[in-house]
Amino acid sequence: MNKMLSVASKLIPELPPIDGSDEDLLERMRSDDVEAYRVLVERNIDRAYAVAMRVLKNPADAEDVTQDAFVKAWVNRQRWDAGRAKFSTWLYRVIVNRCIDKQRLLKTEWLDEVDEPVADIADAVTVIHRQRVYGRLEDALQRLPTQQRIALVLSYYEDMSNLEVADVMGTTVGAVESLLKRGRKRLRELLRWAESEIRTGFGD
Repeated sequence: MNKMLSVASKLIPELPPIDGSDEDLLERMRSDDVEAYRVLVERNIDRAYAVAMRVLKNPADAEDVTQDAFVKAWVNRQRWDAGRAKFSTWLYRVIVNRCIDKQRLLKTEWLDEVDEPVADIADAVTVIHRQRVYGRLEDALQRLPTQQRIALVLSYYEDMSNLEVADVMGTTVGAVESLLKRGRKRLRELLRWAESEIRTGFGD
């Protein structure tokens, strides 16, 4: 991500900061306002990258997907219709579609080769414990089918409603509910052996 911002900073001249909603920034971008684009990127890049990373579990691929999405936002700035969809919805839709494209290129089940996270022995016991719990959750998430993983990431990590998830994924609310149900069931199966540890780690 830092590399993307670094490249952008070389291409975009320094201008006074501006405020406004994403839609306001997009409207300014229609007039080739590069500073509005800079703000839009800096405001949304971390969450966009986080979604791509959780789906792909590969920093280089996640960075490529995120960069492609923001390049597309600039290239298509003249076509933006503010009344059609929120920028965040459009952005996540592009990220998700590009992630799916990346997944289709995989020729082996590399997810089965993901190592267990190694705890830092210098950390406090509770920190080690949480790292192990979250690590197992992340590994289990990567073993889900792509559509289920995307639905869970958008719903739980991005706190989107089922309607918003459906909009991003280009499907129905019913289909999203089914994906979430099957995804949760599969996660429980994968984590059953450590169920008590998971509950302890989240303080339930």
